[in-house]
Amino acid sequence: MAPPPTLQELIEIVRRDASSDQPLDQLVAASAAAAELQETTDALLGYFVDRCRRDGRSWTEISGALGVTKQAVHKRFASAMAAHLVAATPSPTFERFTNRARHVVAKTRQTAIDFRQPVVGTEHILLALFAEPQGLAARALTAMDVSEETVRTAISALAGSAGPTEPAPAAESATGEPPYSDDAKLALRDALAVALEFSHNYIGTEHILLGLYRNEESAAARILIESGALEATARAHVVDMLRGFSAGI
Repeated sequence: MAPPPTLQELIEIVRRDASSDQPLDQLVAASAAAAELQETTDALLGYFVDRCRRDGRSWTEISGALGVTKQAVHKRFASAMAAHLVAATPSPTFERFTNRARHVVAKTRQTAIDFRQPVVGTEHILLALFAEPQGLAARALTAMDVSEETVRTAISALAGSAGPTEPAPAAESATGEPPYSDDAKLALRDALAVALEFSHNYIGTEHILLGLYRNEESAAARILIESGALEATARAHVVDMLRGFSAGI
């Protein structure tokens, strides 16, 4: 195998690519180079992690080969694996979703219609979580003092000040119902990534909630953060409730 670039070779590349000889400009170039190397490294490992999974290898075997915990493997490769699973599916399916999660997803389009919005945005997914009050997501939101009315008011404010809160796709859905925005589609993919991080083989309302935080610029994430419901707090509530189920509480 050809040896990777040495540190000195990387330094020379950064100096050549920097916009000037100034240290700050070279630091910017070094940061970009490091990010590109990290992305390539993750892609390389992700490729072979995926091959191992296809070969029937367990997460325990994979984490042992990498010298890290199973949780670390899930956290590092979950998003990439989720993207791969979504890309491999010709049309959206909800086979992994629990009944409550499916009910939430089904409510999202009606929620968008209720607000006279032409597209289903992440904010409508957030509001639809309250359609399952016993779901972990709704319970976590309640524990963080985020009510259904709070979210409704925030959505109305966003829609009134700037029109649709998220851009609509060019094409309408085949059913004539509001289509999902790119951010909403990404949030559902991120719900799968969260489930993989938890080593869960299903997607529940709690995974949908935590997935909404992944894109900080989305309407749902802004509503949550501005309401004081931080991702770390939401995750802590979800973990506590899941721990309670495991303990038989």
